Amino acid sequence: MTSPTVLTPALADFVTSHLSIHLAASDDRGFATLVRGLGCRRDPTAAGRLRMLVAAPQAEPVLRALATNGRIAVVFSEPESHRTVQLKGHDAHRVERDPDDTALLAPYIDTMVNRLATVGTPEAFVRALLHCPTEALCIVRFTPDEVFGQTPGPQAGQRLATGCALP
Repeated sequence: MTSPTVLTPALADFVTSHLSIHLAASDDRGFATLVRGLGCRRDPTAAGRLRMLVAAPQAEPVLRALATNGRIAVVFSEPESHRTVQLKGHDAHRVERDPDDTALLAPYIDTMVNRLATVGTPEAFVRALLHCPTEALCIVRFTPDEVFGQTPGPQAGQRLATGCALP
């Protein structure tokens, strides 16, 4: 059962602040697959829902797994502090890209260049890693229904109560 209250304003602000993102899914046999995310924004059509940007060629195994069961886990990590959360949902699916999704890609990459520079990652590497032609950009939409703290430390992996402070 989904709960629109899982995605609090503070959590939504955090996950949409151009963080390092990884989306994971598994097929019905339990085989897991992963792809790097290229941005995240609130879905304007429904409160509590997110739109995840991914490169379709790299995301194909994830997209196939999502098409079978809709289960997704997305990790959002702030590179300079390692502050990390994981959101899980059960209704993930591919949707049509819109101009606001496309417009998010360049600012996301620029911010990640700056964030990863703080840990010594060269700009050229970050730009190559996150490069995605517009025509290859694809959107996964889902409603988070569970949130876990994943910041390294003794409380990593613990479910966070709805409305609690981020780790």
